Amino acid sequence: MKKIIAILVIALLFSSCSSNNESKKYQATSPNGTIVVDFNLNAKGKPFYSVVFNNKKVVDSSYLGFEFTNAKALKDNFNIVNTTTSTFNETWQMPWGEQVDVVNHYNELRVELQETSELKRKLNLVFKVYDDGIGFRYEFPEQANFKEALIKDEHTEFNLTEDYKTFWIPGDWDIYEHLYNTTKLSEVDALQFANHKNLAQTYIPENAVNTPVTMVGADGTHLSFHEAALIDYSGMTLKVDTKNLDLKSSLVGSENTDYKVKRTLPFETPWRTIQISNNAPELIESKLIVNLNEPNKLGDVSWFTPMKYTGVWWEMHLDKSTWHYGMEHINGEWKDTGKAHGKHGATTENVKNFIDFSAKNNIGGVLVEGWNTGWENWIGFEDREGVFDFVTPYPDYDINEVVRYAKEKGVEIIMHHETSAATETYTKQQDTAFALMQSLGMHSVKTGYVGKILPKGEYHHGQYMVNHYNNTVEKAARYQVAINAHEPIKATGLRRTYPNTISREGLRGQEFNAWASDGGNPPEHLPIVAFTRMLSGPIDYTPGIFNIKFDEYKPDNQVNTTIAQQLALYVVIYSPIQMAADLVEHYEANPKALQFIKDVGVDWQQTTVLNGEVGDFVTIARKERLTENWFVGGITDENARTIDVDFSFLDADVTYQATIYKDGKTAHWDNNPTDLEVETLTITKASKLSCNLAAGGGFAISLIKK
Repeated sequence: MKKIIAILVIALLFSSCSSNNESKKYQATSPNGTIVVDFNLNAKGKPFYSVVFNNKKVVDSSYLGFEFTNAKALKDNFNIVNTTTSTFNETWQMPWGEQVDVVNHYNELRVELQETSELKRKLNLVFKVYDDGIGFRYEFPEQANFKEALIKDEHTEFNLTEDYKTFWIPGDWDIYEHLYNTTKLSEVDALQFANHKNLAQTYIPENAVNTPVTMVGADGTHLSFHEAALIDYSGMTLKVDTKNLDLKSSLVGSENTDYKVKRTLPFETPWRTIQISNNAPELIESKLIVNLNEPNKLGDVSWFTPMKYTGVWWEMHLDKSTWHYGMEHINGEWKDTGKAHGKHGATTENVKNFIDFSAKNNIGGVLVEGWNTGWENWIGFEDREGVFDFVTPYPDYDINEVVRYAKEKGVEIIMHHETSAATETYTKQQDTAFALMQSLGMHSVKTGYVGKILPKGEYHHGQYMVNHYNNTVEKAARYQVAINAHEPIKATGLRRTYPNTISREGLRGQEFNAWASDGGNPPEHLPIVAFTRMLSGPIDYTPGIFNIKFDEYKPDNQVNTTIAQQLALYVVIYSPIQMAADLVEHYEANPKALQFIKDVGVDWQQTTVLNGEVGDFVTIARKERLTENWFVGGITDENARTIDVDFSFLDADVTYQATIYKDGKTAHWDNNPTDLEVETLTITKASKLSCNLAAGGGFAISLIKK
């Protein structure tokens, strides 16, 4: 239940001010006074802002405006006709998440602008200044002389004052599945990846980066640029001017129109966000992105239960089994012509095996991929519309029997919908598919959008697909279905408004370790992800691989971490659904390590980031909601290191039995990744502990109340 603590009155500052009166300051300051946003117009009536943090300017004068295909640009000749400031302070509660209570406290500056030219179009700018950063957006109010905006591009600048150390992926219009680069801002070169072919769907048109993009300054100032509340708009990339250290918004477009966004007035843009902190841990603890979204519109979502899950998934990436059964596509229908190859993974028998294992090991769900018709050669089809059927199972998968058996064992089946990016087919079938799920008591679905978007000419991150992803979430909610989207649009905090948005991929995931030809995800990958991609929202990374080398399946591939780090990821990389991704036989062969997966929570009352440096290491402690037990996870990059854990975050006057899963003395991500030691200690709030992490290693601790 949302609790309003205080809402202070709005104060009128001034009205009808001269556009070139730069002696006046139009300003908003964070509640603790460390962040200051200044706004003004230059002599030509161009709006600009700047940001000061700890008395140091971190964003210099940065201009704002729009370019249209159906109207003159909206970027200068403005007057300030009115400004107001206000303060807002509330505490709201997450139905699931990294914590229960979220403080939403900011000071706001609202600026109303009007052109001095004949059109006299109106544009409002709203700045919200928090202790952990800022968000600002444009508002296009209803007006007689401006009915429809065909936005060619948005010109929002972030003019930086330092050549920051920058952690970035290229501004790809189709995928986020790139490894992170670490360079100075002046050395960003996204175009070097323009010919990168990954799943035949990447498109990088300019030297731009995708968000969140995180930067670290010489004095330890940390900045991360992103957006919040991305609704009926195009995703934003940031073009990099390496000479002038300037970022400028560049919206994802379409080959089918000469504009990138089409909106009817009145409307609001997404929030443009800058998370600002003194150190790396504070970035992870920031709730700026979710706070800038509207409150829960769904009400009670207790029908969704955060859970761990297993599933028919990893075995296909290892080539142990396949998604497809061996049917033939004849006259628009899939027919069983007796050519089944016998390697199909989603069989009734195989899924029951996962159900049995999950029921025994405190794992609440089983994901089943490849259960439905349409998987035969689907990637190679030019016209994929009509290929997948989201209600018809393959002949060897009895969906009703599987669901019956799962319910008997207390396990929920997680549905899978791979759309092959054929959006019209999926849209047409959604009501039927979600109704089937509802009738079977399924409340979670993993959606996928592998391939070039259909209709042709659209991109994964353009306005067309932003609306498709969001409409899918809203429709699913009507059937009490939660969405875990893969090949998605970026997370922008909409999980607050639509809490059935439970998780998503949106990064280079675990599966790249199984089949990528470049060696998989290097040890530095996740210590960067924690401070970049994870700032936007939950990640379905699919941790828990115990058979690190998998030589019996793919001797040229492996996971580039130790097994201790795989355990730590259940705490470090947040999601309300966490997969135990490996094969059942690999878990049963290592009961010592499996115990942590059985014990660890997925839904948290409180989160504390104990330490960390972007790209190097991070340690996070989380308190489980139901049990109030604590769990700690720490990971490192390719460098071995010692991390000291101070347990002062624990509850007072409580004694815990701590089980510590740590790298063995000879552990190494490549040379000896499965060397694991387990130690049991008694821990209290006064305790301290030093943990030695191997290269690519980690540690995990369960703290169970005695």
